[in-house]
Amino acid sequence: MAKESGRDWSKNNRVQEYFSVKFRKLLSGAPDGVPPWLQVIADGDTGGLFIPTDAPWIVHRDFGTLVGGIRALLMQALHPGSLAGVAQHSRYETDALGRLSGTIRWLTVTTFGSHAAVAAEASRVNRLHERVSGNYETGGRSVAYRAADKDLMLWVHLAFTDSFLAAHNRYTMNPVDADAYVEQWGRSVAPLGLSKVPHTYAQLQDQLAGFDAVIRCDETTKSVVGFIKNVKLPWYARPIYRVLWLAAVASLQPKYRELLALAEAPNWITPFTKWMLRAIRTTIGPESPIEDGALRRLERLG
Repeated sequence: MAKESGRDWSKNNRVQEYFSVKFRKLLSGAPDGVPPWLQVIADGDTGGLFIPTDAPWIVHRDFGTLVGGIRALLMQALHPGSLAGVAQHSRYETDALGRLSGTIRWLTVTTFGSHAAVAAEASRVNRLHERVSGNYETGGRSVAYRAADKDLMLWVHLAFTDSFLAAHNRYTMNPVDADAYVEQWGRSVAPLGLSKVPHTYAQLQDQLAGFDAVIRCDETTKSVVGFIKNVKLPWYARPIYRVLWLAAVASLQPKYRELLALAEAPNWITPFTKWMLRAIRTTIGPESPIEDGALRRLERLG
C-alpha cells in the first residue's frame, strides 16, 4: 500500500506540474513556464511594500485575480482617455497575451518584490507612459491626454483596486478587509507618481463616483469590450475564460454593466466560479514560483 500510495502521489505531482507549466506559459509568455521576472522577485536585500499577512499579498496570490483583471479592463474601457491610450498605443489586438504578461509583471513585482525591484519596475512603467499620448473626442471637442496624467492614472488605479477587491471577496474562500486592501494597495502607485488615492473603501467608491460625468460607452468602447470578451486563446483555455468573463460581468456594479450594455450573468455563475477557481488550484497544485521566490528572499533576510 505504501508503494502504491507513493506511485499515486508521484503521478499526481507530475499531472499538477504539467498543468502548472501550461498555466504559467499562458500568463507569462515564457516558453518554459518560468516567468522572466521570477529572479527579480527572489533577489534583493530588502523587504518590499507588503508582507504575507497584508491584504494585497493575500489577494494577488489567489486566483480571484483572473476575474479581477477582466473586470478592471472593462471598467478602464469606460474612460475615453484610458480607452484612447489602449486603442491608439496598445498591441492588444495582435498580442493580447503579451500585453497581459506586461501587466502581470508590474502586479507581481510590485506585490512581491523588494523595494529596489519595485522602484525599477515603476521606472519601466513610467518610461512606457511617457510614450503614450494623443487626443480623443468628447462632446464635439478634441481633448489631449497623456498616460501619465494624474486623472487617468487615478481612474486606472480605482478600477484596478475595486475590481481585484470585488473579485477576490466574491469568488475566493478567504475574503480580506476592504479598508485594509484599499489603504495598503495605495502604496503601489506612489512610485508611479500618484499620491492622492483613497484610503478607505468608502473613499474608493466616492472617487469612482466622481468619474460618472466623464465615463461613457461609444463604438470604440464596444469594440474593445468585444475583443476582451472574445480574446483569442488556446482551445483548452476558452471554456475557462468564458466562465471568467461571465464572473467579471456578474461582479460589476450595475451602473457600469448597464453603461457597457452587458446582459446580467446567470445566477449559477457565482457558485460555479468559486468551484472552478478551487478546481484550478487543485489541478495545478498549491505551489507558486513567484510567491515562493518572495518568501525565500524574506527568509534569507530574516
